[in-house]
Amino acid sequence: MTNEVESVDQDELLFAAEEDSIAANLRTVEQDPWIVLIVDDEKQIHQVTKMVLQDLEFAGRKLAFHSAYSALEAKQLLKEQPQTALILLDVVMEYEDAGLQIVKYIREELNNQAVRIILRTGQPGQAPERTVIMDYDINDYKEKTELTSQKLFTTVVTALRSFRDIKTIEKSRIGLEEIIKSSATLFELQSMKKFASGVLTQMTSIVNLHKNAIHCSFAVTKGIEDIYILAASGDYAANQDARARDVVPVEVLEEIELAFQTRKSSFAADRFIIYFQSKMGMENVIYMNGFNALSEWEHYLVDIYCANVSVAFENIYLNNELESTQQEIIYTMGEITETRSQETGHHVKRVAEYSRLLALKYGLSEQEAETIRLATPMHDVGKVGIPDAILNKPGSLTRDEFEIMKTHSNLGYEMLKHSNKKVLHAAAIIAHQHHERFDGTGYPQGLSGENIHLYGRITALADVFDALCSDRVYKKAWELDRVLNLLESERGKHFDPVIVDLFLSNLDEFLVIKELYKENR
Repeated sequence: MTNEVESVDQDELLFAAEEDSIAANLRTVEQDPWIVLIVDDEKQIHQVTKMVLQDLEFAGRKLAFHSAYSALEAKQLLKEQPQTALILLDVVMEYEDAGLQIVKYIREELNNQAVRIILRTGQPGQAPERTVIMDYDINDYKEKTELTSQKLFTTVVTALRSFRDIKTIEKSRIGLEEIIKSSATLFELQSMKKFASGVLTQMTSIVNLHKNAIHCSFAVTKGIEDIYILAASGDYAANQDARARDVVPVEVLEEIELAFQTRKSSFAADRFIIYFQSKMGMENVIYMNGFNALSEWEHYLVDIYCANVSVAFENIYLNNELESTQQEIIYTMGEITETRSQETGHHVKRVAEYSRLLALKYGLSEQEAETIRLATPMHDVGKVGIPDAILNKPGSLTRDEFEIMKTHSNLGYEMLKHSNKKVLHAAAIIAHQHHERFDGTGYPQGLSGENIHLYGRITALADVFDALCSDRVYKKAWELDRVLNLLESERGKHFDPVIVDLFLSNLDEFLVIKELYKENR
């Protein structure tokens, strides 16, 4: 390169300043400068290069220069500056092909295909252009004598434009991968709150919020009387289930209410509001802020993702509706059984809630505990096959009558065992085994210990506790102390000792359920 710094004509400046549609839409990270690495063993080359390019801006970003005077220094700088956009690289330094070895290091060891590499040589005979271009993955080849300031200016701008476009394509690819991965995850989440939380997490990834960014996001749902937060991050992370008007700034709340009124999404420079409505009429809004203006491509990614979210919202609402209907049917069948046997109306609800709490205390997951809660109302469904004279006999049953009564366990199992639905499968197990005893003296199979399914062991205690605490056609309700004494005495006999201990050590929580679903007299 000549030492004289030549003037750059007006046409060249216009060319350098040109920004095409991609540049207009590309959002840069806090307007960080383009990192340019100068690798040359001649100090004067570094000085002149920086002087020529010091005022250059491209796409609204300045240049930040780093200097290396040997291949070893260059490798160290590349590790420290992985976002390097451009390398101006000498061929001959501490050894004849030092620059070419750096090229191989960048492309093969660092696996960095994005950085633009411009090879500059003062000894072209030692690195013939045709050979270098064919054998090494470089982006341009210049002899130092031909790189006037004007040519250098043009070469650098062209290289930066190329780097920017490669990073845009890479970012787009990553964004699409996020869409694919997150969409698959969405349909696995059946809890509305977990689903809303998952949507926020994936949306944050798609719009590429940085770890240090100050941002907040939340999903709200429109109830009958108010708007409630389903899931949140940032400033609102601790406000799930809260009324939006109690925690959200007035101006944000107004935007959310407008989205519900107009049933439309909106995008602003630093935030967006996405509106969803299911076919069943359920309405939700996602609010997110804390980022720079979305590029056209990012806006497109959000649109694609929201289309998938909309379908997932619909599926979850439908699933929730089906589960709610199934739960109603199960409770109704359980209550029909209890009503027919003239037992207490809330027995099935209490047993269901006791069983769920016991399952959680035992260490089962929320999902499995919920399955048990939904299944236990069917524990005595087999009683529909027991004659009224036996089922509602006010006095003690004869031996023969008791043998007939015991058949309700098998009858219930036979009614439910053919279903492959998780809840009904659990209900079949419970109906069959909730009268088994831990010491093996129960019925109908005489199972003992852990050979009795955990669901049966849990329901056995829940059912007996509630039955003893309630009036029956053949007895009055026992006092609580008498019931607790029986549970302790039957520890390891009728009941699993672990479950008895869990029940007694958390008695206050079970008594809350007992009070919540007490009989109306």
